[in-house]
Amino acid sequence: MTRAFQGVYTVLCTPLTPDDKVDETALRKHVRYLIDEGKIHGVIPNGSTGEFTALSEAERKLVAEAVIDEAAGKVPIVVGTASVSTEETIMYTQYAQNAGADGVMIVPSYYCHPNDREIYGHYKAIAENTDIDIVVYNNPGTSGVDMQPELIARLAEFERISHVKESSGDMSRVAEIQRLCGDKMRVLCGCDNLALEMFIMGAVGWVAPPANMIPQLCVELYEFVAVKKDFQKARELYFKLLPLFTMFESTGQYIQLTKAGLEILGRPYGIPRKPLLPPTDKDRNRLEEILASLRM
Repeated sequence: MTRAFQGVYTVLCTPLTPDDKVDETALRKHVRYLIDEGKIHGVIPNGSTGEFTALSEAERKLVAEAVIDEAAGKVPIVVGTASVSTEETIMYTQYAQNAGADGVMIVPSYYCHPNDREIYGHYKAIAENTDIDIVVYNNPGTSGVDMQPELIARLAEFERISHVKESSGDMSRVAEIQRLCGDKMRVLCGCDNLALEMFIMGAVGWVAPPANMIPQLCVELYEFVAVKKDFQKARELYFKLLPLFTMFESTGQYIQLTKAGLEILGRPYGIPRKPLLPPTDKDRNRLEEILASLRM
């Protein structure tokens, strides 16, 4: 029986110290805040917003272990385990499974631009060599490949591949995936500025970088639309949050803006790892204005 991941899942940034080391103390404190005060439904370490491609193997394992340990079973932990090679992805996935993760999230092999046959073989090998629930992550903007609903439907035949984080920005995907897969595949929103629309169309969860900064408001939006079906209040809150979501999506600076936002909110989390840099003064000022409007 596969696990159902639903609700708002914060895809964590990875905090760094001034000397560019993973700040485990800050990481654990942030996880506690998200769970105890933010009332978040789940946490995802080592995702794209977590700078996983810039972390060493030891750092990725440290982050995964610390988050799983700090959460202590209070909420599900879905660990990002993607890598360029299938062998290394299996290694990270097996490690997450043995460390006690509830699931893993895997974007297709990036940079090498595999075709559908190769992508299918990649996930097939992972599913056959691990025993943990897998969230397929379709993000053509970063991976360079776009998994169409027909391929998602083929992957849904594997019992452990039961969720897809859909980040293509194509709203028609939500309905088409559900039409082709039925209850074999659950859709998670991967576009912040389409969260309301994707929930209405049947998405069961939201993988949300902004939930690092505003977890309570993200959870409130989910509750209004997906649980209470109060679409009027959902729309009012959504319009209030949309400037923040649009800034994230239009700039693509998820890491930079999230870390800057946490600092603005008095929860410093360090700066991005190079080559990424903190946002420009213009972007930071705009972010500060938006967060002030949310009265955080």
